[in-house]
Amino acid sequence: MDIFESLESEVRTYCRAWPTVFSKATGSHVYDEEGRAFLDFFAGAGTLNYGHNHPRLKEQLLLYLADDNIVHSLDMYTVAKRHFLEAFQEVILEPRQLGYKVQFPGPAGASAVEAALKLARKYTGREMIVSFTNAFHGMSLGALAVSGNSMKRSGAGIPLSHTVPMPFDHYLDGQSFQLFERLLDDRGSGLDTPAAVIVETVQGEGGLNTASPEWLRGLADLAAGHGMLLIVDDVQMGCGRTGPFFSFECAGIVPDIVCLSKSLSGYGLPFAVTLLKPELDVWEPGEHNATFRGPNPAFVTATAALDFWTGEGMEKQTIAKGEQIQVALGKIAGGHSEAVTGLRGRALAQGIAFAEPGAASAVCTAAFERGLLMETSGPEDEVVKLMPPLTTTTEELSEGLDILRDSVDTVLV
Repeated sequence: MDIFESLESEVRTYCRAWPTVFSKATGSHVYDEEGRAFLDFFAGAGTLNYGHNHPRLKEQLLLYLADDNIVHSLDMYTVAKRHFLEAFQEVILEPRQLGYKVQFPGPAGASAVEAALKLARKYTGREMIVSFTNAFHGMSLGALAVSGNSMKRSGAGIPLSHTVPMPFDHYLDGQSFQLFERLLDDRGSGLDTPAAVIVETVQGEGGLNTASPEWLRGLADLAAGHGMLLIVDDVQMGCGRTGPFFSFECAGIVPDIVCLSKSLSGYGLPFAVTLLKPELDVWEPGEHNATFRGPNPAFVTATAALDFWTGEGMEKQTIAKGEQIQVALGKIAGGHSEAVTGLRGRALAQGIAFAEPGAASAVCTAAFERGLLMETSGPEDEVVKLMPPLTTTTEELSEGLDILRDSVDTVLV
């Protein structure tokens, strides 16, 4: 590993927690160059909802590349883009009666967020964006401005302005929107009328804090009542992570703008979209663009991945597996009631929060030593975060949860 440590930037992180050189991956397992197998409850931070190298997606990708089909095309029309748009409309949008237009803003989740923020400001003519405590929306400057983590924000090197944070669900006791509403209604509050509010339904990086359906409906009503656009960042929790394809479906709301990325390609290929209501599509041609907004290999695998969503099977399986995890985490927490402060998350994005600083990191280290990959979450890295592929079998879940239990027992002896 000398070449990594001597040449790669100090900004690297995951390799510090998992000090081995990975080589191959299939399904819910990755393998290092020594041949050691690791059960993956990380899934590329939610990028690999269908596991590693899913054979159906791989077959379509290899066929596409073998036939010399176009790979890079900016926003030119291509056959691969047509097939993706047709399938996305037929499988995802139409059954949910969603009339969104699709913007290809660039390759990453932060690209989708930047486009959403920029469009909201252009459409409304306002500057202020409301975000929420413990939010994380990306590392580019606009996305970072609506994120809460102080360490990540400090890396910007400049003031992150034109945004204001509000309490996320359960952050404060009492009425959820009392402060927000008061500031909006009070002409002396100093809060300029916002262009939009941006929210994650489950805060993946912020500690797996989960917004209730009632809170999300209240936020949607508040935004509509004050002429603010509602942006849902579904970069990590979309594509079925919480059960339904979109994480906001449980609340019965229709956001004005939705950001998708990570598992959208289904194969780990960079791909992002910003979904917007048609009346918001006020862009001038080329007003917001990027070199890598025509990722045709990702169109191919994304189209193939939509086959998972042609019925209700994937959603029901994900919810059932989530219940399996919840029961297991409850038993772990029950055995360490003084050390565990609570369970977090929903479906296949769940976690267990610890009171002692460093406990979650120690648990993840112990799990790695036993062949399980997990990461921490939360402002103090206080949550052990489980995000296995949606295709992980119940047997693999049981195996990983047993390792987690042993790791917790070892750390908390």
